[in-house]
Amino acid sequence: MFRPGIPLPSTGQSPEEGQPRPMEDTLRPTPAERVRTLVESKATASLTIPGTEARPGNEARDDLGTDGPAARTVAPDGDVLLLVPGGSPAARAAGYARDDELTCVMEITDVAPVAMPHRIRGRARVAGWLTPVPCGEWTRAAAALLAERHPVGELLALDHAMRPPGPGGPAAGIGPAGRAAWTLLRLEVGEAYVDDLWGADTVEPDDFATAAPDPLVRHEADLLQHLHAAHGEQVRGLCALLGDRSAMVCARGPATPVALDRFGLRVRFTDEADRPFDARFDFPEPVRGVSELRRAMHALFDAATG
Repeated sequence: MFRPGIPLPSTGQSPEEGQPRPMEDTLRPTPAERVRTLVESKATASLTIPGTEARPGNEARDDLGTDGPAARTVAPDGDVLLLVPGGSPAARAAGYARDDELTCVMEITDVAPVAMPHRIRGRARVAGWLTPVPCGEWTRAAAALLAERHPVGELLALDHAMRPPGPGGPAAGIGPAGRAAWTLLRLEVGEAYVDDLWGADTVEPDDFATAAPDPLVRHEADLLQHLHAAHGEQVRGLCALLGDRSAMVCARGPATPVALDRFGLRVRFTDEADRPFDARFDFPEPVRGVSELRRAMHALFDAATG
C-alpha cells in the first residue's frame, strides 16, 4: 500500500528508506489496537465468503443494495458482531451452513474524512468463521451492544424487536417500516492484518480480543472535519514546530489534518518539491476522551505560537 509520508518525529522523509517509518520510540497504538479501532470505526467494510462471490452482471447484493454490514462491533469475548440485511449473501450463507464451518473475510477500507490527495489511510482484514447469532438472551445482549455503539441499531429497534425467521434460525429484526429483516452474525476471529499509516502488521486472535479501540474512534471524523473547517490557520501554524523545514513548509500548499488518536495529531503538508508528507504532533500525554483532547490541542497550538 502506498503511504505518503509516514511521520518521523521531526521533519519527514528519509531518502535512504524511501517512505519514512515511525521511529521506535514514537508513541503509537499496537497493531491489535489499530485493527480493533478500524473494526469499531465507521470505515467502509465488505464481507467475502468463498463460493458466494458475485458473477459479472449478477452482483451479490441484498435487497437494500448493500454488500457489507450495516453496523459492527466487538463482543467481550473478541468475536465481531455483524448486523446484515436478512437477504444479504452473508446472511443466506450463514443460514444454510448451520453447524458447518463457514469461512469469511471482512475487509475494511479507512478513508480520511477530509478531502486530500492519497486519501486512503489504511486497510484491515479480519478472517475467521461466520455463524448466525442464535435466538435467546445472547441475541438480546448482542443487539443491545450494537444499539449502544451504533445509532443504526436503535433506529432498527434491534434491542427489542428480534425475531427468528424459523425454528433454530438466526436472530433477525424488522426495520421501522417493516421493509427488511436484519440478521445478527458472529465472526470468530482466526487472524487479522492491518496495513495503514503506521505500517503493515499481522494480529493474533488473542491480541485482538484483549485490545481496546482508540477512545476517540467514534468522534475522530467529526473532530478532523471541525479542525479543518474552523481551525485551519491554527493547524497550519503547527508547521512552526517542524524545525529546519518550518520556513519552507509554512509558505507552501495546504495543511490538512489527516488522523487523530489518543497519542497525537497527524497533519499533511507539502514539501519543497510539492510532494505531500505527514508530520506527527504528539500530545504531552495520551488523552482519554474529548475533554482531555481539547486541552491537548490547546497545548499544541500554544507551543506553535509561543
